[in-house]
Amino acid sequence: MNAWRSTLAAGSAAALLCLGGCASVSALFGKPDTEPAAAITPTEPVYRLEIDAPRDLRALLGTYLDLSRYQNAPAGDEVTRAEVDRLMAAAPAQVRSLLETEGYFAPEVKVSRSGSVTVDGDAPPAGANPAAPPASASAPAHAPSHRHQVPQLHLQVEPGPQAVIERFEFNAVGPLQEAAEAGDLAARVLIAQVRNEWQLPPEWAFRQSDWSSAKNAALAKLRADGYPSATWGATSARVDEATHSVALALSADSGALYRLGSLDIDGLQHYGVSTVNHLWTLRPGTPYREADLLDFQDRLQKAGLFEGASVLLDTAPATSQAAPVTVRVRELTLQQATLGAGLSANTGPRLTAEHIHRQPFGWEWIAKNKLELGSKLKSWSGELISYPLEGLYRNLIAGHVERLEAVKEVRDSASLRIGRSQDTTRIERLTFAEVTHSKLDTASDTGTITSNNDALSGNYHWIYRDLDSVLLPTDGQTLSTQTAVGYALSRRDTSGTDHNGPFARLYGRYTLYRPLGAAWYGTARIEAGQVITRQAVGIPDTLLFRAGGDDSVRGYAYRSLGPTTDGALLSGRVLLTGSAEVARPISAHNPSLWWAAFVDAGNAADSWQHLRPVLGYGVGLRWRSPVGPLRVDMAYGDDVHAWRMHLSVGIAF
Repeated sequence: MNAWRSTLAAGSAAALLCLGGCASVSALFGKPDTEPAAAITPTEPVYRLEIDAPRDLRALLGTYLDLSRYQNAPAGDEVTRAEVDRLMAAAPAQVRSLLETEGYFAPEVKVSRSGSVTVDGDAPPAGANPAAPPASASAPAHAPSHRHQVPQLHLQVEPGPQAVIERFEFNAVGPLQEAAEAGDLAARVLIAQVRNEWQLPPEWAFRQSDWSSAKNAALAKLRADGYPSATWGATSARVDEATHSVALALSADSGALYRLGSLDIDGLQHYGVSTVNHLWTLRPGTPYREADLLDFQDRLQKAGLFEGASVLLDTAPATSQAAPVTVRVRELTLQQATLGAGLSANTGPRLTAEHIHRQPFGWEWIAKNKLELGSKLKSWSGELISYPLEGLYRNLIAGHVERLEAVKEVRDSASLRIGRSQDTTRIERLTFAEVTHSKLDTASDTGTITSNNDALSGNYHWIYRDLDSVLLPTDGQTLSTQTAVGYALSRRDTSGTDHNGPFARLYGRYTLYRPLGAAWYGTARIEAGQVITRQAVGIPDTLLFRAGGDDSVRGYAYRSLGPTTDGALLSGRVLLTGSAEVARPISAHNPSLWWAAFVDAGNAADSWQHLRPVLGYGVGLRWRSPVGPLRVDMAYGDDVHAWRMHLSVGIAF
């Protein structure tokens, strides 16, 4: 026998036709001339099949093999003993076809009868002809069950070695290959990426499903990176039965390299075309990349003006050198009001009211106002932000007033900022000038300590995200940094002495997400901050640091960790916290519900020399909802010797 043969998709299709051909056993084989008494009642088992094979293959054969599927014949199909013989004769070929899809090309298959076995069935009335119809319509549908003997069949399968990939070859023809041969770097990189990202590399086991999936992924890569009309010119998987190896060869016909043309915008009523154009950062003639269109679509959806957006490329071959891009948007209403109620583990129950106007006074700005009333937190925040400008910039004016009660303290604060933001695919930037006021009353052993501080500062915030999902990350990293320089003014003591002076503020937070294998996922976080100034200078409390709470050190109350003076808890000038967490789905049937175990540590202090980290640890539940993870944690504060529940929604960057 020739040791080499091709196992292409046509071979798999033939196997499936072989498996699905018996929609009715009677229709397949024809009803032989047999005596009515020889027919077996359709509702009774005809025979019992025992499959001796490895577990994964046993499940495959039990599902798709005709000999297995027809041991309990459907009502109306009278399976005779002659038909059983035919099924037994056809079984070895069907087994080999099925096993080839799993990479077994030299199995040994034996089918035999091994006596009989007693089974339960529906007995006909005593003395009745099993093949005769009921005497009347009023006859009972089911007679009492009886036990009887049926043949016991045995299918023994020795699959032999599973074939592995010996080598893999990928080549391109058409404009992609021509560009690569002409020295085009992008074309060479794309061909190299298809080869390097191939999902069925040498030494991997061969399976037909994996082969099909790998081909689809490779073709999707070509279509997403400039060649949306790419097709397979030829694919082959040649099997060497002597060495149990497979050689894969693929040739892709790339078709033309598509270049972007003009925008065709549909759905605008209130918001100008310039809003969409400013979010479109690519020039006509730029090579098409699916990722670029998805980034553009994401920017449209995050602009705060559209309920939904879709971006499609016209793939007609005639327009490949200037392919039109169709943008369809659904605008949000000009005004929107929202009332809500909630509960926070940090600040308790609350009521909220929020109003958004997306074109106040006809301006191309978005005005947001939010009022929050709670048992411990009362606040108002307002923001006026422009529509997207060129370079993805937006101008903003924002204000905030707050009264916070926490851990024997009351803090009244206010701020006003004017600045400019930029939001790109992975990086967010915010530059602003801010005026800050803070008045803090803290209970101490000797009475109430009051600090009244103001500051004027220039700030720069920078956020980097490289995640598989912004809402529900499992792989990637984020880095958030804040820098500020300014001048603080304070009057803190009874003598009236001013404690004024310049300061600088630094803050950073790094989070790492990694899959750990076997459905386990890990998260690690570290954050640090420092205010640099003379010790006598009074800094507004909102610019200082506390630890404790949902996104800090769990097991401790919100803002409960910091330096103390005369028994009064104050905010610190340095901060260091860290966290490590492992999580996994509770069951495969409900993959959105996870359990987690974590360890947190950290604290805030007046200086690094006085920093004394405390420990918190515990377990929790995670619901990966469409709006982000809902977390419920039970944490033990090692320093306070008490358990605390924490509730939070979403990801803190």
